[in-house]
Amino acid sequence: MPSSPGETHCAAVSATAWVEPHGKCTVAFSVAWSSPKIKFCKGKSYNRRYTKYYGTSKMAAKDLVHDSLTNYMLWEEDIEKWQNPVLRDDGLPEWYKFTLFNELYFLVAGGTVWIDSDSPAENSSGIKSIITDSTKSNKTEASIVHRSALNGSDTSADDPSRSASEEEGEESDTFENCTVNSKPVGPTNNDDDDVGRFLYLEGVEYIMWCTYDVHFYASFALLELFPQIELSIQRDFAKAVLSEDTRKVKFLAEGNSGIRKVKGAVPHDLGTHDPWHEMNAYNIHDTSRWKDLNPKFVLQVYRDFAATGNLSFAAQVYPAVCAAIDYMDQFDRDNDGLIENDGFPDQTYDTWTVHGISAYCGSLWLAALQAAAAMALQLGDQSFADKCTHKFIKGKAVFEEKLWNGEYFNYDSGSSGNSKSIQADQLAGQWYTAASGLPDLFSGEKISSALQKIYDFNVMKVRGGRMGAVNGMHPNGKVDETCMQSREIWTGVTYGAAATMIHAGMKEQAFATAEGIFTAGWSEEGFGYAFQTPEGWTMDGHFRSLIYMRPLSIWGMQWALSTSKTILKPPQINLMDRTPHTVNSSHNEAGVKKIAAKAKCFGNAVFHCSC
Repeated sequence: MPSSPGETHCAAVSATAWVEPHGKCTVAFSVAWSSPKIKFCKGKSYNRRYTKYYGTSKMAAKDLVHDSLTNYMLWEEDIEKWQNPVLRDDGLPEWYKFTLFNELYFLVAGGTVWIDSDSPAENSSGIKSIITDSTKSNKTEASIVHRSALNGSDTSADDPSRSASEEEGEESDTFENCTVNSKPVGPTNNDDDDVGRFLYLEGVEYIMWCTYDVHFYASFALLELFPQIELSIQRDFAKAVLSEDTRKVKFLAEGNSGIRKVKGAVPHDLGTHDPWHEMNAYNIHDTSRWKDLNPKFVLQVYRDFAATGNLSFAAQVYPAVCAAIDYMDQFDRDNDGLIENDGFPDQTYDTWTVHGISAYCGSLWLAALQAAAAMALQLGDQSFADKCTHKFIKGKAVFEEKLWNGEYFNYDSGSSGNSKSIQADQLAGQWYTAASGLPDLFSGEKISSALQKIYDFNVMKVRGGRMGAVNGMHPNGKVDETCMQSREIWTGVTYGAAATMIHAGMKEQAFATAEGIFTAGWSEEGFGYAFQTPEGWTMDGHFRSLIYMRPLSIWGMQWALSTSKTILKPPQINLMDRTPHTVNSSHNEAGVKKIAAKAKCFGNAVFHCSC
């Protein structure tokens, strides 16, 4: 029976069994809690996902225990069926099998919240959100007006009741419309797509829900195992792109102020104390000026569309894709098709300053343009496809001219002491391009050369390759000590670089790269970070941010290794500047795979969930 406040209940459970000589008997015990509501600090509460099947009574614990005792052996059998293809694959290293499944701990240990529906529970129905949501209209177009960061004299943010529609005429940067036969982004009425809403933290030290620049790396785990949950997260961010929150926020690094959520910008996170309704809990920098978030949104949406073949999802989020691309036009100041960084840490490496064109943000931008063009064609929007294609061709030529040095892509096009550093993450855009079945961004020779440089320098010159890939390395073989993050080894970035190597046919280097994370983090000779994998560590083993989201990117390696992926065949369009060489496809000669039946969370529905 439920306890009252201040009351403690104790109980004991015993069982009797007869065991023959030399025999054995298993007695199964189960413990369950019924905690039907989740309540956030700002007051809103929601029913947890399991209440859809067990109701909101606290007595539901009896049914939970009953079902676990009745079905646990079947669940164990299904888990073994799911894991055995990997565990019995003699071509995979043992450490990889071990680490692949164990990194999944974060999906349940990362502060996970899974609710049943969009509507708050009854006791929070009077709490209102002041976010302006442009998707509430019946229009099927995305028309976005950019509002730049406010200065101290701007008073519009001081009055949160002022909506975007009241102020649109006051500023000038109006983006082009993009049209598709779709419904506005929002909750789906399709029961097959109803998986509630899902949140997980960036980490237990960085308590922000679904931090998007990090989800970019971690999302492969959800796409592989729980694809409908992954699509629901993307729908949440698509809705957020078209929303605005004019409440004023002060940014700690620069000391300036701006509004909490700028329309057209992908939010850094879904919030902390009032998720979905008070986004961008991160306030170190103004993330509406970051250069990686919008491209990462476009890339994730296209990859998920390509993997699932879900045209309804694509049509729902397409207006936000157009808005995300158009929003970035302001950062292409010389109209060369390529965005420029602004001399501050305006991307996921938020202490590592970038000047001008950067390998990381530039490759993400090129990949996003190609993905947006492919998506536009598949949804019948030729005009937007042409626009993205034109930008891609122009920008690709500039990117290679400004950054390619004959061996790898320089960190950025500036003149600082680390502009020629070797960044482990320089091919992040190529990673997603390959994972989505699109043509490679660059020639096979350039991709292989850059990855080999990363392996030889960022990996092998750090403790003989037994720690992972350091984020930055000078071409003279010394670690880039520009800032804290340049000298760190990031676990999730190392896995991502290894996945890119697998796509490029460099499997031996890929496993050697990723094994450093196992050795330093998981093995008995390492630093003892098992089941609490941090964001990163230094060469002496000091960690930062335990129990972190990004290491789930090891599932990007599994995605690259799998040969049975459902990949939507991209349209045959001339996205690439193919002279003087031909494209080296990321996939085998048989091409991308045909669409199969809609993906389930597991092939045999291990946990019998509705998705």
